[in-house]
Amino acid sequence: MAKKNAKFLALFLIIILLALSTGCLVPNIEVPPPPPPSPAPVTPVPAPPTPINPAWTPPPSTTSGNQTQPLPSIADVVALVKPSVVAISTEFVTFDFFNRPFTQEGAGSGWIIDEDGIIVTNNHVVENAQSISVTMDDGTTYAVDINNVFTDSLNDLAILKIDAQNLPALKIGDSSKLRVGDWVIAIGNALGQGIRATEGIISRKNVSVPVAPGQTLYDLIETSAAINPGNSGGPLVNLAGEVIGITSAKIAAVGVEGMGYAISTETAIPIIEELIKNGYVTRPWLGVVLTTVDEFAVMRFGLTVREGVLITQVVAGSPADQAGLKPGDVITGFAGQEIATTAELIRAIHRSEIGQEVEIIFWRGDSRYTTTAVLAESPPP
Repeated sequence: MAKKNAKFLALFLIIILLALSTGCLVPNIEVPPPPPPSPAPVTPVPAPPTPINPAWTPPPSTTSGNQTQPLPSIADVVALVKPSVVAISTEFVTFDFFNRPFTQEGAGSGWIIDEDGIIVTNNHVVENAQSISVTMDDGTTYAVDINNVFTDSLNDLAILKIDAQNLPALKIGDSSKLRVGDWVIAIGNALGQGIRATEGIISRKNVSVPVAPGQTLYDLIETSAAINPGNSGGPLVNLAGEVIGITSAKIAAVGVEGMGYAISTETAIPIIEELIKNGYVTRPWLGVVLTTVDEFAVMRFGLTVREGVLITQVVAGSPADQAGLKPGDVITGFAGQEIATTAELIRAIHRSEIGQEVEIIFWRGDSRYTTTAVLAESPPP
């Protein structure tokens, strides 16, 4: 009996070995190759906005050889400037805690830069507004066509056009000649309660203030003149009644007083000119979406560097794409400057020229590379 079982066992083992050698137990299934990756969707380039006046030029600013004389008193300055300052009212849709839409109202200021109805204000005054109206010093109110609003969020500036002519436009002063201690006057729609004036001095110049995550305003004028909600977009004027700044922000904290900020006309006027002529501002463009490297980014993306700017997206056909940059790369140097934050890289790009070839140092994994990119003109918004 044992011999018979041994024979059956030996026969069974032989069958198993034959099956293994011929591959009968493991079917030879041919796996088809994976399909080729779908091409990345191409975002259509929007048509440029229709500008207000392509031939517009800003009013001439005063120079050291033609300095406007100060007026006898602050009251004279206010009387000269106030007719050119407007109250801006906005309505926009927001959502409550239960995600239900409701209409909210906002208030800001602006000032007339051109007699044919061109008004300067801040981007944050009109951003996402569903309706905008402008009230003049004499009480006349104009509805603003949303298509006649042009903005530059990076520098918090905007212009809008109303259907009016022969308006009292303000003169532009030379903010580069301001001195700490010079008297200035802020005029605007403070708290949405009508146009009012506050006086102060220039406290500092060339100030940088972060106003939102990833956004910093540069070349600001710090003033002790009281700036309140609703003042945004109004003029900061010298004692000759000339605009030397556009009130934009303030530090609101317990125990902090007299720290308001205005965008200098030296910075603002070239941007305003582009908004009027083109409808948008052209800048050098790399074509990347960025985030500053921090501990969270290091852990999430497994980065080998702890400082720099992480590329999260590269626009197809952009200068960055042509330079070989990819999502996941970390930029640590740009045009000879060490880069540690997104704000530093954006400012370095904007200080460059359209068509300029720049050297970029970046890390990919644990390897350091150098490439060059030719900066292009930023596409229309």
